[in-house]
Amino acid sequence: MGIYDLVVQRIYELCKEREITPNALSYLSGVSQSTVKSILNGESKNPGIVTIKKLCDGLNISIVEFFNTEKFNNAEQELK
Repeated sequence: MGIYDLVVQRIYELCKEREITPNALSYLSGVSQSTVKSILNGESKNPGIVTIKKLCDGLNISIVEFFNTEKFNNAEQELK
């Protein structure tokens, strides 16, 4: 599984934990609904770190908490 897929999976996981929809995350983070939709639907394969930071702010977590998971820690290096 690539990093992009892990990011998408993590966003869904965090939304589920907080019992919010991606649209609610958009509102809480100040990231447009179209941007969140593009990330989750695979239209935006390389979400910027600023966008991820804003999503983390909306989720009330640090960016370190977002990426500090077993799946991210064990992800293979992507050389493309």
